[in-house]
Parts: sequence; C-alpha cells; structure tokens
Amino acid sequence: MNRTVWIIIALAAIGLFVFSGINTVPRLDEKVNASWAEVQNQYQRRMDLIPNLVETVKGYANFEQKTLVDVINARANASKVTLNTDQLSDPEAVKKFEAAQGNVSSALSRLMVVVEKYPDLKADQNFLALQSQLEGTENRITIARKDYIESVQEYNTTVRTFPGRIWAMIYGAAKPKATFVATEGADRPPAVKF
Repeated sequence: MNRTVWIIIALAAIGLFVFSGINTVPRLDEKVNASWAEVQNQYQRRMDLIPNLVETVKGYANFEQKTLVDVINARANASKVTLNTDQLSDPEAVKKFEAAQGNVSSALSRLMVVVEKYPDLKADQNFLALQSQLEGTENRITIARKDYIESVQEYNTTVRTFPGRIWAMIYGAAKPKATFVATEGADRPPAVKF
C-alpha cells in the first residue's frame, strides 16, 4: 500500500478513537447526578412519611415523648444538611450528609422498638400502612444508594483510566466522585434503652 492509504487509515483510526469516547465522561457524570437525585428523592420520601408516623404513634404512646422528639429532631437536622451534585467530589460533604441520614435511621429504629410496647398501635391500620410505606422507602433508599455507588464506580474508573482521563481533563471533570461508606458502628444494631 502506498503512503496515502496508510495516512487515511491512521487518520480514520485517530478519528474513531476521538469520537468514540468524547461523550463518555459527560454521559457518566449525568448518570452519577441522576443516581444522586434518586437517592435524594428516596430520602425526601422518608422525610415526608416521618411526620405522619410520629403523629400516629403519638396518639398511642403519648408518654414516649423522648423517642418522638428524637425522631423529629433527627428529621429536622437531616433536612438542614444538603448535598448538591457539585459537592459529590467532596468526601467530607458526603460523609456529613450520610451521618445526618444515619441519625434519622437510628431514631426510626428506636421508634419501632417503642411501638412493640403498644399492641393496639401495632394493629392500627393507619400505622400499619405508614410502617409498610416506611419499610418500602428504606428498601428504595438501599437500592438508590447501590445504583449511585455503581454509577460513581463507573465514573471514577473512567476518569482515572486511559483514555477517559484525557476526556475528563478536557471537560475539567478529572476529580473522582465520593461514594457512601459505612459509618462507624454500622456493624452494631442501635442501643435502645427504656
């Protein structure tokens, strides 16, 4: 073959390389952002269910005020800690957000233990419906977090390896995203004292 054919083949190969990966980093970044939005959506769903759950329990367990106040405070504190997509590259911001959500989970766990003391409450249809919705939401949170972790893993692998690293530098997105990590003490169930 002559030199012109080789040049055309080389240019075609370079062009194929350039255009095959040019949208990878933005596509993965958007996937991370969408996954994060779903995590926030599920946490918000849980936050929306908590006042109804607390009110239902309050009608039965009017002297269990400390537990109810703890749930309300955990919800209020968690709603103050926000994390937008621009902060997903900051592991400390993600850790702070997750700690606030962990406090809500812990308070809800203690509330469910209190509920065990009230057989009438456990049989109340409103409570059962709310409890079922809350359990479903906790499952959705788990799935949303798993999807987020997977999308972050794919994004981080791409921006840290060749040729994705080149595209990431071009887009200015070379910083890996933070992911969830287990909080200290997550391997132990919450302590509940009466």
